[in-house]
Formats: sequence, structure tokens, C-alpha cells
Amino acid sequence: MTLQPGATLGFVGLGNMGTPMVRRLVDAGYEVRGYDTDPEARERVAALGATVVSEVDKVAAGADAVLLMLPNSDVVERVLYSDGLLEAARPGTVLVDMGSSRPHSTRTVAEWAASRGVPMVDAPVSGGVGGAEAGTLTVMAGGAAEDVEHVRPVLERIGGKVQHVGDVGAGHALKALNNLMSATHLLVSSEALLAGQEFGLDPEVMLDVVNGSSGRSGSTEAKWPKFVLPGTFDSGFGLRLMLKDMRIAVELARETGLPSALGESAVELWAKAAEELPPTADHTEIVRWLQNEHGKGRR
Repeated sequence: MTLQPGATLGFVGLGNMGTPMVRRLVDAGYEVRGYDTDPEARERVAALGATVVSEVDKVAAGADAVLLMLPNSDVVERVLYSDGLLEAARPGTVLVDMGSSRPHSTRTVAEWAASRGVPMVDAPVSGGVGGAEAGTLTVMAGGAAEDVEHVRPVLERIGGKVQHVGDVGAGHALKALNNLMSATHLLVSSEALLAGQEFGLDPEVMLDVVNGSSGRSGSTEAKWPKFVLPGTFDSGFGLRLMLKDMRIAVELARETGLPSALGESAVELWAKAAEELPPTADHTEIVRWLQNEHGKGRR
């Protein structure tokens, strides 16, 4: 039996991604009980029609599934263990981690949850805030097939493509690897486009040509036109979150024994950018950092 509209969902993490996800679930007819440490975030989703609670473990009361949209494994573990969310979940409640967590941590959490009768699905997403608002996210779901199918209607309301990618932990592994590729694309695309501008090429013309050629990527098709050229740098995904995912992916590569020289180099450059840009920097601001590095080189 799948979780159809009318089911009760707990939702923890009401930030840039979590809020539009909750809106889509409420609009679909799900009963959503939300929590965030930020009172303004709680007020925001209350205005959308969700019920908000003052303590995180209360989202599990009577919930058929609890969705987490949290920044990393450390926060997930704290919420589940120290804050008592997992203890408050009744047997049969499905735990769905939609953030970007460490795959090995996810598997450990899943084992502990299973011992309490709580199945777990890791279902990270790709597509950014715009995808969350439009319901077009790609959802990479890891877990037992029956558990993924149980929560599929919920995930399909959030994402345009829900793909079962393997056992629990597989979703988080694939998300990290995807983001390593995405970050490396953005870095090298930006280096090339900035070099072209310095030579005298029009960036819009370059993008038009590249996007019809073999050099195209999500960075040239979406990130540069939407966030870099307008100068907004507001994709909604932080630079340090991207770096965290890149590090997870490189660590996975190390564990397999496969070379990851380009990935390692990309991590080093993104880490340097993270040190020099503001803590709140959007990941597209790697372009600003490159421009600044170019300026240093000319002095």
C-alpha cells in the first residue's frame, strides 16, 4: 500500500529546498507536520497550511513517513539520536533522508532504524530550488524496493523523475558523485568562458555556440545563463554544501581504489574558494572567485 494524499507526513528542515517541497505536499492533500530550528521558517510553512511543532520529535507523532531535508549526516544523526526523533517514530513509519548525507552513515542509521521497525529510504535530489518549486527534481532513491514503492507517490509529488538506484545508501552515493561532476563542470566551464571573455568573445554568443556543441553541460545550459550572467548568484545551493558533497564523492573513489586525480584537484580549488568567499556564498560564486584569482594573477 502506497502513501496517497491524506497520509500524515513529518518534515524536518524547512529551508530553501524544504519549504517548496512542503508546499507541494500540502497542495497535493498530504497532512504535513513540520519542524525547523528557525522560527521564521516554521511561520513560513504554517502559512502554507502545514502544522508546525515546537520540538523536532513531535513530527513523528502519528506520521506514516518522516522526511528529512538537512544539511549533512552530523545534523541527521543529532536529530535522530540526540533529539529523539527516531525513538518517537512508531514501527512502520518510513524514514526518508532527502538531504546529502554520507552513504556509510546512512547505512548505519538504517540498521539502527530497522532494529526499531522503522524502514529507511535515502532519496536525495538534484535540480535546485527552481526544481523544488516546480516539482521537477530528480530523486535518487536508495532502499528496499517495497519501501521505495511505499513512498513513491510522495516523492513523485516532489520530483519529476523518481529513480530507484539501489539499496539504502545508494542514493546518497550517487548524489555525491553527481555533484562532484557538476562542480567540476562548473569550474572548468567558467575557466573557459572567462578566458573567452578576456580574449574578447561575447559570453552570450559563447554559451549559444557551446550549448549546441560538445562542450555543453548543466553549467552552460542553466547556471551561467540564470545566475552568473545576470550577476545574481542566487541558485539557492551553498558553495560549502557543494564542497561537502564533492569530498564525499572523492572519499568514495578512494575507498574503491580508483584514481580520482581530477576530482581531488577540483576539491582543492573549491576548498580554496570556500576559504576566501563569505560563509553564505552560493556555489555559483565560484565564478567570482575565479575572476578575483585572475585579477591577482595580473598584478
